[in-house]
Amino acid sequence: MQTKLGSLIESLINIVIGCGVALLSQIVIFPFFDIYVSLTTNLYIGAWFTFISFVRGYIIRRWFNAHLHLTAQTIANYELLKWK
Repeated sequence: MQTKLGSLIESLINIVIGCGVALLSQIVIFPFFDIYVSLTTNLYIGAWFTFISFVRGYIIRRWFNAHLHLTAQTIANYELLKWK
């Protein structure tokens, strides 16, 4: 089972990489939609989406981790009862 710290570190690394990809995407894609903003504005937009992505990723990771752990315990307990 992944620890909370492990989830936090994984989420941070994922977000740092995603932030760079998002910023480059904004710079390339925005002009196709006639959206022209400064680099500073692109950084602010990216920062907000990065924060949202970090929180979302951490919460989903912890939720899945807890539910998968519970499911694994349930299956293990069932298997133990079946063999008795």
